[in-house]
Amino acid sequence: MATRDGLGSVLIGVIGGTGLYHLDNLTLMRRETVNPETPWGSPSSPIAICSLKSGTKVAFIARHGRHHNISPSVVPSRANIAALKSLGVRAILAFSSVGSLREEIVPGHFAIPTQIIDRTKGIRPASFFEGTGVVAHASFGEPFSIKLVRWLEVEVEKALKAHGNNVVLHKDKCIICMEGPQFSTRAESMMYRGWGGDLINMSVLPEAKLAREAEVSYALIATATDYDSWRPHSEVVTATQVIQTLRANADTAKFVAASILEDLHVAALQGDILSEERGSMKYSIMPRDANESEEDTKKLAFILPEYFGPNELAN
Repeated sequence: MATRDGLGSVLIGVIGGTGLYHLDNLTLMRRETVNPETPWGSPSSPIAICSLKSGTKVAFIARHGRHHNISPSVVPSRANIAALKSLGVRAILAFSSVGSLREEIVPGHFAIPTQIIDRTKGIRPASFFEGTGVVAHASFGEPFSIKLVRWLEVEVEKALKAHGNNVVLHKDKCIICMEGPQFSTRAESMMYRGWGGDLINMSVLPEAKLAREAEVSYALIATATDYDSWRPHSEVVTATQVIQTLRANADTAKFVAASILEDLHVAALQGDILSEERGSMKYSIMPRDANESEEDTKKLAFILPEYFGPNELAN
């Protein structure tokens, strides 16, 4: 895929969450960072183009900024996803620190969720189509890319075993995305458990929704830092407790990323793990007005050139 800045094909993007602000165990290319400007502004941080041993390039962005100066509610998720796609990214591996809503998901454990319950409050722009004269209803019954998830379950488990710290990987879990920035009340935390939630964070939405609209495969590796607030005989979660677990989780996450990214790139080249998203928006976009504004068309062409090119106006 040709990219807007001449970097060539960067198929895999990594979004680092709290505690994971860089992949310093990979090699930065001579041209260390890029900072694509998108119709939705600039990304959270300059995007580091990292090189694997083979020379394969991977794009890395810090969700909350390099110095964690962006609160969850104001992360420029549209700019982040659009910037990654503009580099050629077809699959995003996102990392996020989470609270555990289950006794067996011990702080320090990893999880790969397959479902989301949205508890954000409409503050965050959740669609590339917002503010335009074009309407789209993306399919979101499976909010994560299942083929990518199943591939990751095998490879992440192998990497964790190789790391040797007895970190357990939990699969097929449901994550609650809350607004924040405050943590849950005890009543809320217990309610989420009753709903079937296993994990809780503040970041998976709107990322997953925007990746779907951009036809980019997306999966989340969740790293548990605490038990949220549901345990009746435990103190409620505090930022201090979270930070105590972050460093160990970040080191493990870097090891996992370095272990799987090469094979993930190869799998992406082969194409099957990306097949669910390709073309998925074709029938999600409502019939368009012949008088659609040039500004809207140009804006949406940045993220979906296949449908908003000069000759693509639907009748």
